[in-house]
Amino acid sequence: MASSSATPSVAADTGSGTGTGKPDAHSHAEQQTRPAELSNDPARTGFDPQTKWWINYFNILSGRMTKEGQFHYREWRYRVHEERDCRRCEEYRDWLLAYSPTVRFLSEKIRDLDGKIDASNIVCRRCPSRLEPDGTVHRQAGGFDPNRGLLVCANEMRDRKHMEDTVAHEMVHAWDHLRWKMDWTGDKDLKHAACTEIRATMLSGECRWTREALTRGQWSVTQQFQNCVRRRATQSVLARPRCKDEAQAAKAVDEVWDSCFSDTRPFDEVYR
Repeated sequence: MASSSATPSVAADTGSGTGTGKPDAHSHAEQQTRPAELSNDPARTGFDPQTKWWINYFNILSGRMTKEGQFHYREWRYRVHEERDCRRCEEYRDWLLAYSPTVRFLSEKIRDLDGKIDASNIVCRRCPSRLEPDGTVHRQAGGFDPNRGLLVCANEMRDRKHMEDTVAHEMVHAWDHLRWKMDWTGDKDLKHAACTEIRATMLSGECRWTREALTRGQWSVTQQFQNCVRRRATQSVLARPRCKDEAQAAKAVDEVWDSCFSDTRPFDEVYR
């Protein structure tokens, strides 16, 4: 691949992405065909934003609120606590830039490629989730945009360790972008997207066994790491606007698996 000298930067507003992936790059026509979202109807869901929070919480505990209502309740609470969540996210960001060995190492390697990732272009925002009529929930933890920088979804961050994994994931994307010309949306094919998702998932630490078992309930021991990387990379490729279905995403991951799973650059090996 040819080298790229572009430098990631960030604008004041950062777009949200879909699933676990990157900021949306949908065309206007694609946005028009996106599946419909479910809006809250208190009579149907049992969640009423006009009532006290503890009443809604009691309705959850007593089974009076549907799963859809619980989704809308969670999104409502995220809006209420947006300022607090973003402030905490920014504190985590500043700590990671100062003290995290992984984040500091990636920052240095990005500078070596004439790029810059720092507090000015790691942006904390609330990222709304999307609920489709079939019950599918689309959420994201972060995103990378070559022209804006890194997005961290403040409302999705469980703790500083989770944010470290998220920032490391997106910084691997930034390094890949600066090192090679990346086809982020899959306009040509999805192999670029599949490769960078494999690498970012593998190197960020998000597939360590404790994270898989304690957070996601994946208790498998045999081939756990490889299965996690493959599964999450496929999910991220599926979120690309040019990807038709899961079969196409899985095929793209399979086609580049051997070369990309063995590529640990800029690290010497998988440390996390």
